[in-house]
Amino acid sequence: MKMGRRNDKGKRLVGRAIARAIVWLMLPVLVFLVLNSDYMPQVPLQATTLYLVAHAPPSSASSEKTAVHGTPSPATSKQTPGEAPPSPATLTSDQTPGEAVHGPPSPATSDQTPVMAVDAPPSPVASRDEKPGDIVGANKSQGELTRQGDVAAPRSKSICDFSSERTDICAMQGDVRMHGKSATVYVVSASDDSYRPENGTVKIRPYPRKSEEGTMHSVREVTIRWSGPEDAPRCTVTHDVPAVVFSTGAYLDNFFHAMTDGIIPLFNTVREYEGRVQLVVTDYNRKWVDKFQGILGALSMYPVIDFDADDTVRCFPSVHVGTKGHKEMGIIPALSRKGYTMTDFRAFLRSVYSLKREWSVPVNRTSGDRPRLLMVLRRNSRAFANEAEAVSAATEVGFEVVLGAPEALSDMARFAEVVNSCDVMVGVHGAGLTNLVFLPHNATLVQIVPWGGMSWGSNAAFGAPSADMGLRYVQYETTAEETTLKYKYPKEHAIFTDVASIKRQGYHVTWELFLNGQNITLDIDRYKGVLQKIYQDSILVDPSFN
Repeated sequence: MKMGRRNDKGKRLVGRAIARAIVWLMLPVLVFLVLNSDYMPQVPLQATTLYLVAHAPPSSASSEKTAVHGTPSPATSKQTPGEAPPSPATLTSDQTPGEAVHGPPSPATSDQTPVMAVDAPPSPVASRDEKPGDIVGANKSQGELTRQGDVAAPRSKSICDFSSERTDICAMQGDVRMHGKSATVYVVSASDDSYRPENGTVKIRPYPRKSEEGTMHSVREVTIRWSGPEDAPRCTVTHDVPAVVFSTGAYLDNFFHAMTDGIIPLFNTVREYEGRVQLVVTDYNRKWVDKFQGILGALSMYPVIDFDADDTVRCFPSVHVGTKGHKEMGIIPALSRKGYTMTDFRAFLRSVYSLKREWSVPVNRTSGDRPRLLMVLRRNSRAFANEAEAVSAATEVGFEVVLGAPEALSDMARFAEVVNSCDVMVGVHGAGLTNLVFLPHNATLVQIVPWGGMSWGSNAAFGAPSADMGLRYVQYETTAEETTLKYKYPKEHAIFTDVASIKRQGYHVTWELFLNGQNITLDIDRYKGVLQKIYQDSILVDPSFN
């Protein structure tokens, strides 16, 4: 009996030893399987709260400003057009080291690249302890920023329109990332999204002169790529407002083109966002941005980003590349997403520059008032050769004459007030007539068209737009006797007898001869007769006349 019990006990000991050996042998295999599976326990990352603090100490609780990128504080959300955006942020001491989070720079430093983040190349490769596409996410309601990893490729919504003769545009929603220095916009999307080009790439030059090949070659090309999260660079800065990319290159130094190719299409594109939109400029022209800062500040409450110099990878909920330009100095309401009109645009400008007069109304002569006539003057070409006589003629008719010399036009805000105070504006075809946008409703524009078959172009630039702006329009066609070209060429020259043959030689010839090569000597009697008709419409009828 005792011998049997010993054998049983021995068998149990051997069995336990074998079991332990099997466990120890299997343990490395189990560890390997767990480490290489998707079921490792995940440790949640703590949210990091950041505060954007104004430099000035708050006087009360209500003066504190808390915001994230693209999220204005309650104090700035009702900001008046053109008011300064929040000052740069300071970070709390518990911020995770290495997170790229910045506040917008003050307007005084708007020429610098806003929010220059961690100097990291836009590489899709992540470190071993970070998932590709880890981004800084915004909690809009609490002003909190958290780091979170990408999951499956999100659904994107993209619309590209290449049908317009004037401009190409693409609008993307979802996870959209932007790297300015490489001029690339990445749309992180699933492969079966509703819009994805066959080769996954679209290139756009964001300037509304699509039909002018030479002009468009001077505009920087923006590449839009549709890809999965693994192929897109990681975000270093995240915004919670849309972005609009446009160019300030090509002709925008010219005031006419600044309006018709720049400001008007921009207004038509971004006005609906009511300031909560980030403007991103390629072909960055600092002088242009400074000149139109009042308008840009009314369209967006954030400092403009210099796309070309920006080495940050920025993430936006949506990006719009290109602006919606319809025609010269105009908006076609049927094509405008929000049905905007040039009346809306002019009301916007009156608000930006605090212009007092919405309407031009007839004046009462019995009280000594006179309608005001502004003469827009030129100096180098298309100038009034008999300027003094023209001023005297207008004064004799009964107008109070205001002279708009080129040096006066350089201060746009001040000159806008001058234009708005006038009832009639007279000038030779040129960029200076663009100031018609500041005239009150029912005012009159008199465009002096130079010699050389310039009627159609002059009317397209300023005549037709006048009607859309609620203005009266008079087109004064100069004769061969009113151009100073008569002192350079004989009457039998093709310049006078066959203008079409001159134009067939190319635009550069037309430019040199008819635009840069002549001044205007007005036929004073004829000019005076035109002004007398306008004057009669600018005064109240004397009730004692009957």
